[in-house]
Amino acid sequence: MFPALFEVQTAHEEGGERMYLASTVEFLNDGEGNVRAIRVAETEYLDGRRVPKAGTEREIPADLVLLALGFTGPESTELADQLALPFDERGNVERAGDYQTSHPGVFVAGDAGRGQSLIVWAIAEGRAAASAVDAYLEGGTELPFPVRPTDRALAV
Repeated sequence: MFPALFEVQTAHEEGGERMYLASTVEFLNDGEGNVRAIRVAETEYLDGRRVPKAGTEREIPADLVLLALGFTGPESTELADQLALPFDERGNVERAGDYQTSHPGVFVAGDAGRGQSLIVWAIAEGRAAASAVDAYLEGGTELPFPVRPTDRALAV
């Protein structure tokens, strides 16, 4: 058995803090459409679900909020029902070498086509897919095509 280690990451070195069993309740704005804070609350189990605990809410000032959510795969029911898109053996949307699905003019990049991966892959695939969309719409493109859907990380 391994001991529980809490490593200091760069975010912590820059003032970030860990909050356990907390839930975001609300994004608060400044009246002009800009975020000014998030309201968070401690959580508790009720009826087998984790829910915000009444009376524990507090605000955390913020002028930028980035959402980092766990990825569980593309919403296959909607994609299959609405576009009849096929999925691969891992549950990702099937795509060709130009990021296009079997439905003409529908392209897929990032986690929906690759599966859960690093943000740098999603960015690179987004750029490549944009190039493919430009070529599809315009008959050609000058945009770079940085990665192919079949590219994988280099082994170290």
